[in-house]
Amino acid sequence: MSQNFYFQQMQMMVQPMRDELTQLGIKELRTTEEVDAALKGEGAKGTALIVVNSVCGCAAGLARPGVAHSLQNDQTPDHLYTVFAGQDKEATARAREYFEGQPPSSPSFVLMKDGKLVHMVHRHEIENVALEDIAKNLTDAYDKYCN
Repeated sequence: MSQNFYFQQMQMMVQPMRDELTQLGIKELRTTEEVDAALKGEGAKGTALIVVNSVCGCAAGLARPGVAHSLQNDQTPDHLYTVFAGQDKEATARAREYFEGQPPSSPSFVLMKDGKLVHMVHRHEIENVALEDIAKNLTDAYDKYCN
């Protein structure tokens, strides 16, 4: 099989996982330039949720619905972004540079306020956790920082 065939197959497999977030109004950041524009300078004003999307089994299967549920809260971030670990590798690596002091984790959620990380939910806080508890972790952070 050619590398191009593998790439096309992988894109078809992950597209629904991308769509699950973009249909919520979450903007994909697929290049390092897009990440920098969103997370530094004028783009960093206010609050931003960054979802590190992933194909990883049960954690990712709970992460995307958890985010969807959390966005029904009265308080939500000003900006919603996603990078896709394992797919948009350079963009994900660049986003992680903004998550100072935090180890890489996918899936994960990062809440930033005025360019500073204020809350992070790691994979181990998503995996085998009830959907309602994942959403509550996020909504508690929204209530604290998104006002």
